[in-house]
Amino acid sequence: MALNRVNLSVTEKSIMGIIGPNGSGKTTLFNCLTGIYHPDRGDILFEGKSVRNLSPDRIAARGIARTFQNLRLFMNMSTLDNLLLGRHLRFNKNPLYPLFRIRKEEIRHREWVEGIIDFLDLQAYRNSRVADCPYGVQKRIELGRALALEPRLLLLDEPISGLTSEEKEESAYLITEIRGRFEVTILLVEHDLRIASRLSDTMTALYYGQKLAEGSPDEVKRNPEVIRAYLGDD
Repeated sequence: MALNRVNLSVTEKSIMGIIGPNGSGKTTLFNCLTGIYHPDRGDILFEGKSVRNLSPDRIAARGIARTFQNLRLFMNMSTLDNLLLGRHLRFNKNPLYPLFRIRKEEIRHREWVEGIIDFLDLQAYRNSRVADCPYGVQKRIELGRALALEPRLLLLDEPISGLTSEEKEESAYLITEIRGRFEVTILLVEHDLRIASRLSDTMTALYYGQKLAEGSPDEVKRNPEVIRAYLGDD
């Protein structure tokens, strides 16, 4: 779905919910923000600097991380190794480090990853092959890999889809804790309006690639155009 003149402004360390029916352009928006797609017009500013034409790895290095609607994990690798891969852009690339066997750098990255494993309660799965982990755990692993980058902007694409009711509540709690603990700004794409409304400070509704409404969650949910887009004219 193409986007047409979608203009968003997100306050630092806030949570903005992005809602809309299937095909409204939510994932396309994330793909633009992370350099997978490059918009034909307009600009994308992060901390006052354009990232519009940067490659995905350069955007990630700026501090933008994401999860995916469909999991993009290395299924035959362990949880620990998947999280360590999330640190690759933070590794010191000075060739003298391996040459002189300086382990300080490796220890620092492992400590960060171990902290994420504790935070997301993944201790029991740290050495397990990801493919052998339950789906709900896999969702946490992907979230952990995004956090391993030490992002300042975190894009969560349907983080609670496919989870049980109990898992959804746990994930909602984690998202709230992430904002405070990691001091990160969050863009949240979610179909569950109840949870999205509870988590979000502000909310934007998309419909066929256009911004339909924005404001507080209550304002957006009461907007007649949003109701029509979700429920139809009848």
